[in-house]
Amino acid sequence: MLTRWIKTAAAHDSTGMSGRAGVRARWSRLRSAITAAALATGLTALASLPVPATAGETRQARQVAYVTNQDDNTVSAIDVASNTTIATIPVGILPAGVAASPGGTRVYVTNLGSDTVSVINTATNGVIAVIPVGADPFDVAVSPGGTRAYVTNSGDNTVSVIDTAANNVIATIPVGTVPIGVAVTPGGTRAYVANQGTDNVTVINTATNTVLATIPVGDAPTGVAVAPGGTRVLVTNSIDNTVSVIDTITNTVIATIPVGTAPNQLAVTPGGTRAYVANQGSNTVSVINTATNAVITTVPVGTGPIGVAVTLGGTRAYVTDSGSDTVSVINTATNAVEATLTVGNTPTEVAIANVP
Repeated sequence: MLTRWIKTAAAHDSTGMSGRAGVRARWSRLRSAITAAALATGLTALASLPVPATAGETRQARQVAYVTNQDDNTVSAIDVASNTTIATIPVGILPAGVAASPGGTRVYVTNLGSDTVSVINTATNGVIAVIPVGADPFDVAVSPGGTRAYVTNSGDNTVSVIDTAANNVIATIPVGTVPIGVAVTPGGTRAYVANQGTDNVTVINTATNTVLATIPVGDAPTGVAVAPGGTRVLVTNSIDNTVSVIDTITNTVIATIPVGTAPNQLAVTPGGTRAYVANQGSNTVSVINTATNAVITTVPVGTGPIGVAVTLGGTRAYVTDSGSDTVSVINTATNAVEATLTVGNTPTEVAIANVP
């Protein structure tokens, strides 16, 4: 599982194992473990013909899902209206995290193997800048104003702050051990970072780029999502098989929700009523009612789901199936998979851009 791989990574680093060789070896073991788990449980990827999105999904601006293909060193760009791949974009080594700017003109990709962030121009679907960051950058989040990007550096326990106008790092913030997920509040005043090695969440004051609070959560926190109202932050605990709900006023955990095995990334719908959690170990997505903090249904998807993103209209959830090299498209009205799309090798995370 990804969580156990990350904790193992910290142990290997302390014994002197080569960082880059260790990353590749651990990812190879991760894929083998996922495949074995899927065969043992008899769960297989769902397959169906691509189905166009409803008229409500089609806006004046085109929605495009950007998927990092870790072992291809590429990003797939998928047109949401037709569920077809419109571009395959070469990026750095072992691309992992991905985030779109609020205006939809830029997409930021963390390259775990080359310690960089690739900046994609969504008009041309080409890389226009490569930004050096810290060691083993894992995830990225863009501020609501689009002026800053926050990158978790899992290899050196820091967060790099990127000025998106200049495309360079303007601050480096020490956080907990093995930071993985990151999300920014709707007001842009706080960034929440999941530290998988220290089982806590760091709260960053984005005005001063300093740590404001540290919140204990479950075992191996991985993914982070902020509810649209900004009052709640949801964090997946990959070894506990739970989601912690944080009150952003008090910065304390107010609920713990059991989900599937090895929950990884998660996303909240635009209306804030549902959260979709990718359970990497059980090949499912848990759907949480955020009013009751309870799982209302579980959706079978492909093998080893890691990333999840919800369309801007909230009618579809796109889930990366890392073990089957596919993306499962969930209809959020029926909570059933309506399409399975083939992408690159080891799709990891996904972000949806509203491209002008």
